[in-house]
Amino acid sequence: MTSLLSNSLEKASRALDKTEHGAKVAQLSACTKDNTHPDWRITTDYGVKQSNTDEWLKVASEDHVGPALLEDAHGREKIMRFDHERIPERVVHARGAGAFGTFKLLESAADVTSAGVLTDTSRSTPVFVRFSTVLGSRGSPDTVRDVRGFAVKFYTEEGNWDLVGNNIPVFFIQDAIKFPDVIHAAKPEPQNEIPQAQSAHNNFWDFMYMAPEATHMFLWAMSDRAIPRSYRMMEGFGVNTFTLINEKGERSFVKFHWKPTLGVHSLVWDEAIKINGADPDFHRKDLFMSIENGAYPKWRFGIQVLPESREHDFPDFDILDATKIWPEDEIPIRWIGELELNRNPDEYFPEVEQIAFCTSHVVPGIGFSDDPLLQGRNFSYFDTQISRLGVNFQELPINRPVCPVMNHNRDGKLRHTITKGPANYWPNRFGAVPPAKPSEGAYIDYPAKIAGIKARLRSKKFGYHWNQAQLFYNSLTEIEKEHVAAALSFELDHCEDNVVYDRMCERLADIDLALAQKVATMVGGPIPQQAGRPNHGKKTRGISQLEKPAETPTIATRRVAIIIADGYDPVAYNGMKAALLAAQALPFTIAPRRSPIFAAGEDRNTGKGVKPDHHLEGMRSVLFDAIFLPGGTLESIQTLRSSGRAMHWVREAFGHLKPIGATGGAVALVKEAFAVTGLAFSEDASEEAVESYGVVTAGKVSPDGFKEVVSVAKAGADFCSRFFYAISCHRNFERELKGYASMVAF
Repeated sequence: MTSLLSNSLEKASRALDKTEHGAKVAQLSACTKDNTHPDWRITTDYGVKQSNTDEWLKVASEDHVGPALLEDAHGREKIMRFDHERIPERVVHARGAGAFGTFKLLESAADVTSAGVLTDTSRSTPVFVRFSTVLGSRGSPDTVRDVRGFAVKFYTEEGNWDLVGNNIPVFFIQDAIKFPDVIHAAKPEPQNEIPQAQSAHNNFWDFMYMAPEATHMFLWAMSDRAIPRSYRMMEGFGVNTFTLINEKGERSFVKFHWKPTLGVHSLVWDEAIKINGADPDFHRKDLFMSIENGAYPKWRFGIQVLPESREHDFPDFDILDATKIWPEDEIPIRWIGELELNRNPDEYFPEVEQIAFCTSHVVPGIGFSDDPLLQGRNFSYFDTQISRLGVNFQELPINRPVCPVMNHNRDGKLRHTITKGPANYWPNRFGAVPPAKPSEGAYIDYPAKIAGIKARLRSKKFGYHWNQAQLFYNSLTEIEKEHVAAALSFELDHCEDNVVYDRMCERLADIDLALAQKVATMVGGPIPQQAGRPNHGKKTRGISQLEKPAETPTIATRRVAIIIADGYDPVAYNGMKAALLAAQALPFTIAPRRSPIFAAGEDRNTGKGVKPDHHLEGMRSVLFDAIFLPGGTLESIQTLRSSGRAMHWVREAFGHLKPIGATGGAVALVKEAFAVTGLAFSEDASEEAVESYGVVTAGKVSPDGFKEVVSVAKAGADFCSRFFYAISCHRNFERELKGYASMVAF
């Protein structure tokens, strides 16, 4: 029946085309090309067929990849066309948030660089940081599964340094010429502009299979790293390999790192999906409110440094390959600085939206390697800013250096500077604005030796796509591996083309056979019976998020919902709220209504009651890090017990592995909400605090049970100490590993 209906509609559509729309269809057909025809081959926009669209033309050999060449017209055209696809929104990283801050150097790196920002410990360098998603438009939600941008503009005394990175240390591609391809494949599909801000579709996973170099990165993207709890709780990486040059003229290779002092934490997938609807500005609001409340986010700044003499010491990877990490076991991170964000923008558009980053913006003492992704980014970012903001984009207030700027550039759209004097060229008869000498702080390009042929190729080690993909997966904890499998199962379930998900099931067997079999079973692909290649079994440090808790246990800035109803226990409510505020957490009162709620024993005619921050239908548990129920009279408990939404709050928080605290009569309520055999709860009349898989209960509490100074420690004996420690851990993954979370409907 469906087939007959489809055929009838198709015939009717064709008939309509020939009558009412025939002329317009004929007109459009002259501009229409079907790229599925087997005779088509890639050409430039000026019609010349191209034999290679995967490698930028560069000086290279079989053992070394060298610098990219400006004469590559195809590479420049491909990147230029991509850079100019959107006006004025960014093509990638369109959805962002930002803040001002300061960078302080704690340890001089003068042994490896002459850059003042990395050698002068007396400085306090102003910065602006922009966080972002990659795939979505400006109007897309914050908590989608995606790579996050982490871009820092240092306003140094020697000029601006832009460290433009991500929250994941590797990338999908090795050569910048492939950037239009990976983003086109990941963006909404061209025939229907669907889906928005998601990688769960045919084209993305088709590219992931067709470009084996992306294997390592897509595992990172399917891990919890791609759904961060907050911008304040994610790492940052420079991704590319840069260079440092010291006063002696010695060059080293370097990778840059940011590590949050709050620890690295993520959402769970069901929670991330629901936040997209409940509060699509979740991350943007979180950053703004934290700074507004004086809870300034901080990151440690680190460098991995490798002497130039050791460039070829690693047989399993090329240090210039952006799809590879430098394992911390082999090249430790040296932590030398600290970044603090301490001021919100005054106006979003002129500051957050108009800030323009360029990887080519470096200062003396910092340089570029022959990393082929970086080489192309240096061209692309500059070209993009010209497209978005115009040739004078660096004169916008947010982009201006704090040091003096003078050159012979003139005119162009939106020129702000008025330059006096007759000379706008060099050399000139006045000797006006001559080049600077090295002694005056001039940027000097490192005189690197280059040997090779001019060709489109990469070094042999750029072909090692599997070792680090296996290294990443092996280094995860069991719960993180489960999340990767679940993410892949979700993503590939959204691919309708069986060719796409069948191939990906085969590719996963190149990483881990058990992973491939688990995903294939879920998505209906062929179940591999043997590994595509043996897993080497190696692990390394710095991969698992669970290795990266807060530097000291803290609940500062954690959002805690306190759920009450008429007849609530004022001792437990007031005591908990005061203790949370003293610990710099953010308590929110949630109730069945937003009008005043009255405590047990409070006269509703004369009492003022407590006005909740939100009612149960106005907010959801996904917007909080933990929940607390203070108990109260039978009326209070019965009101919440009979509210499906209140019970859903408790179940959902449990399913999302969040800490849950309950005292007095609320202990029975949460026990009923879960109805899970295996959890332990405090007895009705007992003041002893019981912690069980992140659920902390006390059958009875007294005013002495709450104190403003709470020890956030695992061994804490009182209720607040145990509850606060559970909050500091962010999630209780044991609850998921035991299968308890999946037993509750939420």
